Amino acid sequence: MRIVSAQEAVAGIRSGDTIYLHGQAATPSTLLQALVDRAPELTGVTVAHLHAEGPAPHLAPEMAPHFRHRALFIGPNARAAVNEGRADYVPIFLSDIPQLFLSGEMPLDAVLINVTPPDAHGFCSLGTSVEAMHAAIRSARTVIAQLNPAVPRTLGESFVHVDDIDLGVEVDPAPPYSHPPVPIGEIERRIGEYVADLVEDGATLQLGIGGIPGAVCAALTGKRDLGVHTEMFTDGVVDLVEAGVINGSRKERNRGKIVAAFMMGSPRLYEFARDNPMVEMRQVDFTNDTAVIRTFRKMTAINSAIEVDLSGQVVSDSIGHRLYSGVGGQVDFVRGASLAPEGRVIIALPSTASGGAASRIVGSLREGAGVVTTRAHARTIVTEWGVAQLHGRSLRERALSLIAVAHPDARERLRDEARRSGLL
Repeated sequence: MRIVSAQEAVAGIRSGDTIYLHGQAATPSTLLQALVDRAPELTGVTVAHLHAEGPAPHLAPEMAPHFRHRALFIGPNARAAVNEGRADYVPIFLSDIPQLFLSGEMPLDAVLINVTPPDAHGFCSLGTSVEAMHAAIRSARTVIAQLNPAVPRTLGESFVHVDDIDLGVEVDPAPPYSHPPVPIGEIERRIGEYVADLVEDGATLQLGIGGIPGAVCAALTGKRDLGVHTEMFTDGVVDLVEAGVINGSRKERNRGKIVAAFMMGSPRLYEFARDNPMVEMRQVDFTNDTAVIRTFRKMTAINSAIEVDLSGQVVSDSIGHRLYSGVGGQVDFVRGASLAPEGRVIIALPSTASGGAASRIVGSLREGAGVVTTRAHARTIVTEWGVAQLHGRSLRERALSLIAVAHPDARERLRDEARRSGLL
C-alpha cells in the first residue's frame, strides 16, 4: 500500500471506468468527494453501490454527464436520481452480488473503501460494512482505501491486508454515518407485539431497520435464548443483548455469535461492535445463503413491504412505477427460513399508508408495482389488526385472512374487489 493524498488516489480513474463504493454507514466520503471534484475531467464513470449514507455528491443532477450511479439497492439519497432516469437500478438478490463481481459480469476498475488504519499485522478492518466488499476488492483493478481511525474494528470476515490495497489515504477521524432509532408509534407497537408472539424461545432472527423492527425488538424482552443471523442489525439488537434475551446459545452454527453483513444505527451500536467477539461480520454470500439460513431450526425471518395483494403477492421495492428500495435480502431469507425445520416467514407492515388514506392490503397491485416475494413464498402477513396465515391456503382463504387484517375502513371495499375478481 502506498500512502497518497485523496486527490492522488483518484487521479488514475478514467472516463468510462466502473467504480464500486463501500456502502451503508461506511461510505468513504473523502474519497468520493475527491472523485467528484474531478468531474470536469471525466465522462461516463459508473459508480455502483448498495445504498450509501451521506451527501452523495455524485448523484447531483449536474453530475449526470460525468457519473452514472448503478444502484444494487436504492437508498433515500438515490431515489430521485433513479426515478428521474439519471441512475440505473439493478434488481438482484443480495446473495448474488459477490458473484456478479467475481464472474466478471460486472467488471470493476476500482473500489473505494473506508477502513481502520492497519494493525500490527498489517490488517485493516472494514468496520460496519462487509457486504460484498471482499469480492469487489478481489475483482477490482485498483483498491483505494480511506484509512479512518474512527472506523470501529469489527471481527469475523472483516479484514483486508495492506498487501491487497494499492493506495491508502490517511484522513481525520470521521465516524460511521449514524442512523438514529425511528420513533415507535402505536401502530408499530401493536405490530411488534403480534410479531413477538410468533417468535419462539431459541429462535434465530433476521431483522431489518425502522419502526417495525424496533417495535419487534421492544416486544421481545420476555423471550429467551434468541440468536441473530441477518444481513444487517441495529440498536434494538444491542438492547436485547444487554437484557440477556439475545445470547445465541441455541444457534445450530456460529453459536453465541451475532452474524451480519453490515450494521446501521447510533454511535452506541458501533461502539458495541468494536472489537466485540460476539459480533461476527460476514459477506452476504454467507449471511444470505439459503443453504446456510435453512440450517437454523427455528429461523425466523421478519421483513416489511409496501403493499400486499389479496393473493399474497408482496411488493417491497416500488410504489407503482416509482422505484423505492431494492430486492435486497428479503427473498434470500424468506426462502431460507421456509426451508428450516421450524422456520417462520413474517411480512409485517402497517395496514395503511399516506396518513391512513390508502390501504396497503390491496385487491390489485398498483400498475408498475414489482413483486419481490411471490404469493407462493408468502407465509405470514402481520398488520396492527392481526395475523394472516397464508401458507397452504387457497386464494379464497388468503383473501379472507388478508381482509381480516386490513384496516376496518378498507374491508368492505376489499370484499367487493375480491368478489369482482372471483376470489370470493
